Amino acid sequence: MTSSELWSRATAERYDAEEAEISSAAALGPMLDFLAELAGDGRALEFAIGTGRVGVPLRERGVPVAGIELSEPMAAVLRRKIAEEKLPVTLGDMATSVVPGEFTLVYLVYNTITNLLTQDEQVECFRNAARHLAPGGRFVIELGVPPLRFLPPGQVAVPFDVSERHLGFDTFDLVEQILVSHHLTLDGDDGRYRRDASRHRYAWPAELDLMARIAGLELERRVADWEGTPFAQDSAQHISVWRKPA
Repeated sequence: MTSSELWSRATAERYDAEEAEISSAAALGPMLDFLAELAGDGRALEFAIGTGRVGVPLRERGVPVAGIELSEPMAAVLRRKIAEEKLPVTLGDMATSVVPGEFTLVYLVYNTITNLLTQDEQVECFRNAARHLAPGGRFVIELGVPPLRFLPPGQVAVPFDVSERHLGFDTFDLVEQILVSHHLTLDGDDGRYRRDASRHRYAWPAELDLMARIAGLELERRVADWEGTPFAQDSAQHISVWRKPA
């Protein structure tokens, strides 16, 4: 059993509406360009494909896409958008589930590797990516850099969104390397707020590079965003590409 927390039906049903800003054609364009170029003429496999926010438009670009998804309700929302024969999805966890065939690209976006709450499982996720890749294929991860530099001594919380309809902040357990992402979201027009929280295991880029090495993958490229901005000391996130040797 994976350590990932299972997304519920209620969360799945509202996911697309709440993530509409990052799901627009303009927001997704650079990501789809990046992934389609790496996939080339081969197949792509998305770990934690969710409701198909990325996988469905990538398939519409002409890239054959398959997915792995732990949450059956999330996969059910995806299935309303596209048929199984066009985008097959395997229900299971991304650290151990196996999809038939080889892929030129395996990708894992939107911080989702942190859903695996132990280092061992994150290592197994890299190994599973390598298992699916053809020689010369790439594994791509999109992940935020842990914002620990914003923690003054004695403070354990960092806000990441303060807006009219949403308050989001992370709290950190620096010993266990676990953050809890807290959300207060305006729910309807009567002034009530919905409270949600999810646990994540954060990891530094260097730790991911070691996981990749354990899995037999080599770092090929690291940038700060999908447009290819150079990764720097103050970058808030990274897009990392590891390659399976030919």
